[in-house]
Amino acid sequence: MSKFAVIQTGGKQYRVAAGDKLRVEKLSGAAGDPVTFDKVLLTADDGEVAVGTPFITGATVTGKIVAQARDKKKIIFRYHSKTRYRKKKGHRQPVTEVAVVSL
Repeated sequence: MSKFAVIQTGGKQYRVAAGDKLRVEKLSGAAGDPVTFDKVLLTADDGEVAVGTPFITGATVTGKIVAQARDKKKIIFRYHSKTRYRKKKGHRQPVTEVAVVSL
């Protein structure tokens, strides 16, 4: 069992380990900037598990911003039958690609 942590960012939870790359909700910063996640919910290291209530005090996960990007396009389509009502709209959510450096 390897060392990993569960962090919270952007209203979502992610299971991360050192060396992982993940796409999270947009964070401020440019490519190459360091980022620190202080909302750590759980850490595990070779069978030793620490669970926060709700967060673990003093625990941080550090990473590096790889790129600022936009997610795949999501299509919003509204349709009312028998009334010739059709609306099509697209949306691309901004995301940040982060490489986890250390736990």
